[in-house]
Amino acid sequence: MPSQLNLLSAVTLAAVLLLLHASGAPVGDAPTDIPTGEPSGDEEEEVGPSDLLGASPVWHAVLGVTKSHKKEFEDEFLHELKYHFLENYKVSSLPAGCPLSNFSKEACLHRLAHGLLVYTVLLKHVEKEYPGNLICSVAKYYSGLLINLSKDKMRNPEQVTALTSSQEAQLLGGLDQRNAFERKMTAHSILRQLHHFLVDSKRAITKREGKKGRQAFGTRQLL
Repeated sequence: MPSQLNLLSAVTLAAVLLLLHASGAPVGDAPTDIPTGEPSGDEEEEVGPSDLLGASPVWHAVLGVTKSHKKEFEDEFLHELKYHFLENYKVSSLPAGCPLSNFSKEACLHRLAHGLLVYTVLLKHVEKEYPGNLICSVAKYYSGLLINLSKDKMRNPEQVTALTSSQEAQLLGGLDQRNAFERKMTAHSILRQLHHFLVDSKRAITKREGKKGRQAFGTRQLL
């Protein structure tokens, strides 16, 4: 996985950061907490466009980054391996996303924060296999922003608790026991599944933010 990406130039990243500052999105490091259980939530509600998590420019930034991973994978393996080959290397401990129905907005926010915190740990495996990879670094940064935004929208953000060092070690331990090729495929699979998780989460959150959000801010350009 090359560390330099033509698709993600420094100019592009700087422009995204300016957009985030202009929108008032918080900028900071990823939180270190993870929810321990399934929260009870509220009913779907109508909110104003300025309050829509699904409308945040952070989504556009992080999905643009993770979507570019397909090209990076194909470039590394000279198109000899198809992207769907990574289905064979899914991580069993991947977090569950929010379903489109039977889940409240609060529960979906917890699922999003929980999932991104797990992926933040899993990205350490990607960093180990591909030191300095730009997609991994940028995805980790914007995932941290989404975690903060999600917690700001929660009624009970205190239910988000820290992942212990032993839990983190258990999450990563099994990945290191694979051979060199399997470890690389697993690293690519993590980035691929992170993109799918983000796409599904944005769709689910936008749905729960009500009709106004769905009309004003579609997701099709990010899929």
